[in-house]
Amino acid sequence: QVQLVESGGGLVQPGGSLRLSCAASGIIFGVFDMGWYRQGPGKERELVATITSGDNTIYTDSVKGRFTISRDNAKNTVYLQMNSLKPEDTAVYYCRAQWIRTFYWGQGTQVTVSS
Repeated sequence: QVQLVESGGGLVQPGGSLRLSCAASGIIFGVFDMGWYRQGPGKERELVATITSGDNTIYTDSVKGRFTISRDNAKNTVYLQMNSLKPEDTAVYYCRAQWIRTFYWGQGTQVTVSS
């Protein structure tokens, strides 16, 4: 059974930082491309960042220079370090694992940026 379990969300003030984690089980983690997506209130789900099995990364423009995606294959975990958070970063953040046409989603973790 495949499970992706996100953690690390919460309430943070503007300018603050959070680190999200996504622990995977039931998959050969090292061959999967991993990604973080988010869905803000009244918005569609959007890509935030991805990291391939070869450690190549892609970021959406709005988070470049502020967010960093990384992975630890020994721990079957992908991370999203979020710095300089803004109110517009408020969303439910989802982890996704993809290998060719197979993909899996986590249940999401809420991030709220507010003073």
